[in-house]
Amino acid sequence: MIIVRITMNVLPEKQLEVTQTLLGMIGPTEKETGCLSYAVFCDIEDKNRFNLIEEWKTREDLDHHIRSQRFGVLLGAKTLLCEPPEIQINTVSQSEGMEAIDVARRKRV
Repeated sequence: MIIVRITMNVLPEKQLEVTQTLLGMIGPTEKETGCLSYAVFCDIEDKNRFNLIEEWKTREDLDHHIRSQRFGVLLGAKTLLCEPPEIQINTVSQSEGMEAIDVARRKRV
């Protein structure tokens, strides 16, 4: 699985425009081949800071998305930001759930 995190610090006067752009991308992107999830989060302490979290089945699926016109729109929004977006692409080889928490909490240090 591939997890992408894009952090954007938006110019205050462009906050509504960026919000509308990001919200408009959710539905169509979620329908792309290999998209497991696509969500936008607004920082509770700074309404002009957004995190876009994407999960993809494979790197090939992500690369296809990156080459899409839709991702181009996202890149074009960089003119509405205070600074370049911070982008992290992480490859996950293993995932664990609540059972890992239960096991860790039973261990005594």
